[in-house]
Amino acid sequence: MTVCVCSHPQGCDPMLMTLRSRLQHRRARINQQINKELRMRAGAENLFRATTNHKVRETVALELSFVNSNLQLLKEELEELNSNMEVYQTESESVNVPMIPLGLKETKEVDLSAALKDFICEHYGEDGLQYENEIRELADLRQAMRTPSRSEAGVELLMEYYNQLYFLDQRFFPVGKTLGVYFHWYDSLTGVPSCQRALAFEKGSVLFNMGALYTQIGARQDRCTSEGIDSAIEAFQRAAGNYLKENFSNAPSLDMSAASLAMLVRLMLAQVQECVFERVLLLLRDDQFTTHLQVAQEAAQVSDMYWLVLQTMGQPLVKDYVPFSWATMAQVKTEHFRALSHYYAAVALCEHAQSTQWDDGAGERALHHFHTSTPKGPPLGHVLQDPEERRKLGKAHLRRAIMRHEEAMRVHSLCKILRKMDILQEVLSLMHKRSLHCYSHIDHEDDFFETVEAPDVQSKTEQKPEIKTPDFSRVQVTDIFRRLGPLPIFSARNRRSAPRVVILQRSDGGLGLTLRGDSPVLCTVCPNEAGLREGDYIVSVNGVDCKWAKHADVVHTLKTYSESGVELCVITLLSPEVSFTGGKTGGSIAVGGDETGGGWGGS
Repeated sequence: MTVCVCSHPQGCDPMLMTLRSRLQHRRARINQQINKELRMRAGAENLFRATTNHKVRETVALELSFVNSNLQLLKEELEELNSNMEVYQTESESVNVPMIPLGLKETKEVDLSAALKDFICEHYGEDGLQYENEIRELADLRQAMRTPSRSEAGVELLMEYYNQLYFLDQRFFPVGKTLGVYFHWYDSLTGVPSCQRALAFEKGSVLFNMGALYTQIGARQDRCTSEGIDSAIEAFQRAAGNYLKENFSNAPSLDMSAASLAMLVRLMLAQVQECVFERVLLLLRDDQFTTHLQVAQEAAQVSDMYWLVLQTMGQPLVKDYVPFSWATMAQVKTEHFRALSHYYAAVALCEHAQSTQWDDGAGERALHHFHTSTPKGPPLGHVLQDPEERRKLGKAHLRRAIMRHEEAMRVHSLCKILRKMDILQEVLSLMHKRSLHCYSHIDHEDDFFETVEAPDVQSKTEQKPEIKTPDFSRVQVTDIFRRLGPLPIFSARNRRSAPRVVILQRSDGGLGLTLRGDSPVLCTVCPNEAGLREGDYIVSVNGVDCKWAKHADVVHTLKTYSESGVELCVITLLSPEVSFTGGKTGGSIAVGGDETGGGWGGS
């Protein structure tokens, strides 16, 4: 679906103090404090290196210790805010393991007014004051995109601004040059500020926020319904598909580095896989042996995905950057879903294996490919036919499930932030009690000498995560600075002469012009004495702007004024980047408007 943007959407109301907006407000405040402390530390370090006075060095060293302590406290406070997952979760009363969302990058306001006006005056030869409305519209759009709503409308707002940045880049950023304006953005996780004059930094930060917003949209879905699960899958896949890594290789901040982005992509794909497991579980039929095996293998797949996330989080460039609560959550989920794989294996063996006698061998075939290695003991075909052997193997799976549940709870208890998440503690405790209850139900008093060991469940999924890149074409925007003229001609990439005013007087042969093309019209043949040159573009006729005018409209205007003479404003391209092809051609404009030379049609 294509969205045509006619009026700019608004961001969230900063005065509307929802839990999410309060969190963002606190993050912005801490980012500013971190920036202040970093400036103080830089100044103190410079003074410490510059001075040779012993007392001054002692005083500065003491001040540095205070500043470093404050920085550490601020970073710990910011980490706790970044680890606040409950704010972004669904408001329904469903009991699901929380997802990990990503906070938005904060930015400072940027005043582009003076730089844009100067560039319009110097490069386009127009009065920059005439474009105050356009500059204000751009500023309003940037302000709105700082607080996007947590919905598709918020994503479209970011896309709209990103698409406008394309036009801004073409209009005002010559190759190898900048406007001299700095774009300030804060690292999403550490709050460390970065500033660059390159517009690519602004684009990359908007792309990052687009992916972060999709993580928040995915986390807020009610995953107790098929529709909610599908929406969460779509959101996390789009978050993983943000192509920031491929387009911005020189990362200005850690959150946009290749290592961090690779970790975030793996995290999003793991959360997609978790949603797939929840959908399979939601559609589970209680009396099906093979479907319970499928659920167990889906759970094993989720566990494997989070194990890969955990390994990525342990890489040298990421280890000290990722919040401890994130790494702990990934480890908890690795253990939790491995426990669920053993639990559903036990349920399949102990409660539903008798249904295999009517499935034409499908259950036996599924069990042969179910484990990572063949269980010791009787052949699996015999296990399926013998209730006691099924009970023993199922009990072995339950033992491993309980051990994994207890490990998940132990790891969870090590993180202060996760301990505050009541929903996570409730889920872990509930699943552990369920496995214990099932174990006590099938346990026999004479089972002391059992030696059956259950292998791990072979991971398998019915739906692998699909990385989906953003489709910017679905948000159609109009160039804010459209009045400057058609972009192929009126861009920062093209060097051009200053606008020249040329007076054409009527003669017996007419105005003597041959015109070609549309928007703007090109002069291909012109009278030498008038000061026109071949290749000049007409930008206005008698003060009427015609940069966007069609060929026939310019011809009509010239005919209208040809009796008394015409004042043209023209420009000449000085760079070879643009070649004007196609369009309409025509002969000279004769006295009385008679047309010669082949007419105004053709190509």
